[in-house]
Amino acid sequence: MAEPGSGLPSGLAVPTFLPWLTGLGAGMVFLSFLQKLLYPYFWSDLWYLLKMFRCGLWTTGKHGQKGELVTVLDKFLIQAKKRPQKPFIIYEGDIYTYEDVDRRSNKVAHVLLNHSPLKRGDTVALLMSNEPDFVHVWFGLAKLGCVVAFLNSNVRSVSLLHCIRSCEPRVLVVGAGFLETIEDILPRLPEGISIWAMKDSVPQGIISLKEKLSTASDCHVPRSHHAISNTKTPYLYIFTSGTTGLPKAAMICHLAAMKSSTGLWAFGCTPDDIIYITLPLYHSAASLVGIGGCIELGATCVLRKKFSASQFWNDCRKYNVTVFQYIGELCRYLCKQPKREGEKDHRVRLAIGNGARSDVWREFLDRFGNIKMCEFYGATEGNINFMNHTGKIGSVGRATFFHKLFFTFHLIKYDFQKDEPIRDEQGWCSDVKKGEPGLLISQVNEKNPFFGYAGNKKQTEKKLLCDVFKKGDVYFNTGDLMVQDQEDFLYFWDRIGDTFRWKGENVATTEVGAIIGMLDFIQEANVYGVVVPGYEGKAGMASITLKPNMSLDLEKVYEQVVKLLPAYARPQFLRMQEKMEATGTFKLQKFQLVEEGFSPLKISDPLYFMDNLKKSYIPLTKEIYDQIILGKIKL
Repeated sequence: MAEPGSGLPSGLAVPTFLPWLTGLGAGMVFLSFLQKLLYPYFWSDLWYLLKMFRCGLWTTGKHGQKGELVTVLDKFLIQAKKRPQKPFIIYEGDIYTYEDVDRRSNKVAHVLLNHSPLKRGDTVALLMSNEPDFVHVWFGLAKLGCVVAFLNSNVRSVSLLHCIRSCEPRVLVVGAGFLETIEDILPRLPEGISIWAMKDSVPQGIISLKEKLSTASDCHVPRSHHAISNTKTPYLYIFTSGTTGLPKAAMICHLAAMKSSTGLWAFGCTPDDIIYITLPLYHSAASLVGIGGCIELGATCVLRKKFSASQFWNDCRKYNVTVFQYIGELCRYLCKQPKREGEKDHRVRLAIGNGARSDVWREFLDRFGNIKMCEFYGATEGNINFMNHTGKIGSVGRATFFHKLFFTFHLIKYDFQKDEPIRDEQGWCSDVKKGEPGLLISQVNEKNPFFGYAGNKKQTEKKLLCDVFKKGDVYFNTGDLMVQDQEDFLYFWDRIGDTFRWKGENVATTEVGAIIGMLDFIQEANVYGVVVPGYEGKAGMASITLKPNMSLDLEKVYEQVVKLLPAYARPQFLRMQEKMEATGTFKLQKFQLVEEGFSPLKISDPLYFMDNLKKSYIPLTKEIYDQIILGKIKL
């Protein structure tokens, strides 16, 4: 019988497990509340960990019936067989299916196999703009087991020669628009390099690749040409400015390329996505993350020759773009465009990239709609990366104990005056406190190796810090300053040393200084970056001294930098000094110069501004300075 007042029908008893279930439910609610209060990102961090674990299995395991190691090229061949008629690349309205790219790259492979001295393991330099043939040549060479060196298409003259020499290619493949660039340095190229151009009519000494492709076979290239036995063998050379000097060829192994190719998937992209790539393919972001990511997914990419802020959203609507790649400057350029009706009328749901400033990030979302910004951090040659899987505005990622299962990194104290890490009396480095900027370093070990730069042992060694916390340890010096907050979010702070970032590119100050120093009236040129309100990164500035009894020719300086430097590396400001300050090791001092900036109110030395209309540097007056600060003069 039921107890009086129980509310239960006669003959029914209260189940003995009901109070236990009630207590369990209350406990779970309390634990959920506690988790959200104390560790609000637990589930997103766990999801990220599982994804990274899955990526690790994909990139290090053996696949196939024979247990062969799989590369990015193998993944492409699988997709070409699985979905041959699916669009892989859309370029200027033309569609190139997975099968089209496979066959065209087969043609490239057969031409070079039959008409060039190439053999497996040789290096081939590639100088082309964003176009389908960049991918065709890249994959064709990969099918022969060659290592491809992506040359920066903005680099000219001495810098280009340096790049070619450093990677020691047997063959150089040039796009149709770069024949004049190569002709300028043709007499100074190392002997034995075979030069091929993607053009029908070519000068003497250059072979037409385009002509031979018209009659070449597109049949399958045997896998034996490119099969690998070690994922840490070279796959690509991608040039990076690094922290000092001329561009350096960072070695990208097959394992690193495979890891990069999972980036789009890790951020939530699917085979149904259409990815818009406007970044240059010679950069790892576009080639490894963008093209490689599309291959991993079996997705479609819309490739544009060059980024256009005015046509960006028109392209997105025209091609039903759902994902685009960015650098911080790209988002800022889009926000600077005149406002138009229907700016949120598009299908873009994800933006993947790095360098988005917090204020630009917020403005971008307010103006262009509910787009998830997927920020990540990673140097081309580095052995560490971060992904902002939570969408926290301004952050490059999180550094929880989950992350440290994969990477050992530290933010260490740095001396900005001496331009070096701070060491104590025993010679050890120390971590900064949370909230303080520190130099990001990552431990080099078997799991996270650093392969260095081709033909540049000295620069490879300069990127390593030894005996950091204990005898014998080795760390990769990213050259980047980071801040970690109390919630373990990481934020990019600045670049140290001799490199600064402008217009989305790294500018090596010693390279720019060397170009200016070639002028016969220049004694020394000390190049650095200065902050300009409203701009991402730092604008270039050169402090110069003159040779005795020589005068400054501002038009010649302008002509020199325009002729020999890409637009992003040209100094916007000049400062003429009587004497350069140097360190005890004869390194030119930059810290004070950077602090003083380009204000004529603070600096008594003559200052000059780059005027593209007058094709010269002109005196930087207070009026011009004010107009730059107010944004009336654009840099």
